[in-house]
Amino acid sequence: MGRKIVNVSDMKYSTSASDLIVTYSLGSCLGVAVYDQAARVGGMLHFLLPSSRLNPEKAKNNPYMFGDTGIPRLFRTLYTHGAKKQNMRVVIAGGAMMYESSFTETGKRNIMVARKIFWKNNIFIDAEHVGENMPRTLYLDMVEGETWITSRGNKLIL
Repeated sequence: MGRKIVNVSDMKYSTSASDLIVTYSLGSCLGVAVYDQAARVGGMLHFLLPSSRLNPEKAKNNPYMFGDTGIPRLFRTLYTHGAKKQNMRVVIAGGAMMYESSFTETGKRNIMVARKIFWKNNIFIDAEHVGENMPRTLYLDMVEGETWITSRGNKLIL
């Protein structure tokens, strides 16, 4: 089984059933896993900040750093590999309040931007594990599109 690791401000996709896509250390960052069972294509995004307006130059160089540029780019990539919106299963995880002050609330803003983008595009979130103050690791198994998180030694299938 090939393991594709999604770093912070990164996206990976796969068309191979032998791949496992994983992103580690989701704190206030948000992980987005998408899988199309019919096309057998899936991908994962790990974005750091909600809005590219914070730094348009960084967004130009790395659109995966921001939710508002990374999420559309993830979907466009999957569409080019045969995915269709109506077949996609979408899972989000992260958006925790780890070490930040209540002033910044980056985790909450990351969750809100993802929900807003999905709502505007008529895309439903099929499962989520967000908020709280826990770190998470998000997995997407390309065999059947199963997703799960691990946190503090526990596994939860989403």
